[in-house]
Amino acid sequence: MTAVELLDRCDFPATGTSLPLAVSGGADSLAMALLAREAGHDVVIWHVDHGLRSEAAGDADFVEKFASDLGVGFELRRVEIESGGDLEARAREARYAALPTDVCVGHTADDRAETVLLNMFRGAGLAGVAARMKRVRRPILRLRRHETEAVCSAAGVTPCVDAMNHDPAFRRVGVRSRLLPAIAAEFDRDPVPLLNRHADLVADALVVIEREAATIDPTDTAALRAAPAAVAAEALRAWIAATVGSSAGIDRAAIDRALLVVDGTHVATELPGGHRLARTAGVIRIEVVAP
Repeated sequence: MTAVELLDRCDFPATGTSLPLAVSGGADSLAMALLAREAGHDVVIWHVDHGLRSEAAGDADFVEKFASDLGVGFELRRVEIESGGDLEARAREARYAALPTDVCVGHTADDRAETVLLNMFRGAGLAGVAARMKRVRRPILRLRRHETEAVCSAAGVTPCVDAMNHDPAFRRVGVRSRLLPAIAAEFDRDPVPLLNRHADLVADALVVIEREAATIDPTDTAALRAAPAAVAAEALRAWIAATVGSSAGIDRAAIDRALLVVDGTHVATELPGGHRLARTAGVIRIEVVAP
């Protein structure tokens, strides 16, 4: 597979503007940078040091040298992550906060397949299964992980190895190292293209559902009850996320509890982030729960 053939499956924006790239030092982000330069882009490489690993300083030095060898700009940002639960998610939030809003990240089709399974078993609903991954630019989302490794090998670049990517304490590692191989063995086929295709189909259906949901007043219980279940659920999900300022924790279980308030089974339910959804005279509202 040549670089030109791989570029045909990349989604880099038009050349002519500076392109910020988030590069961790792993094969995926390094290959993204190499392909961006091959496509003629003027890039700036951004690296975030979370300070979570003893090797982090070495990774930053490696990426800075890589940027210098590539003849492009380099920006280093350091963030602090407190110890505790949900470390992976909190590190991700801190990383995105430190990067430009239009940054490109090196997620591949393998990453998306993992996200589909993770979201499915977290009960994330249609939006989670669609795994649109549109938060930032993902220009190599149609490439496979083995292809990014091949790009690095062809360029004579040896990627950094992040031990956290092999730590079974992280659920994504279990999906990658055990669940996906088990599915492949059981069905005798590579599940990654199938999971990406399924996500695309769900995303297409979700566009129609979102369009219908946008026509509904999400505070009107009568309108919600009259709508198809999927449309009502999406109207509630979008409204709750916009009102509380985050979609974190608004999974299918939270929406199901909200629907019980809509149909009058319950008068109120707790929402993530210290909020409460309540109903009065056919109208629902979101309140901040007093500490």
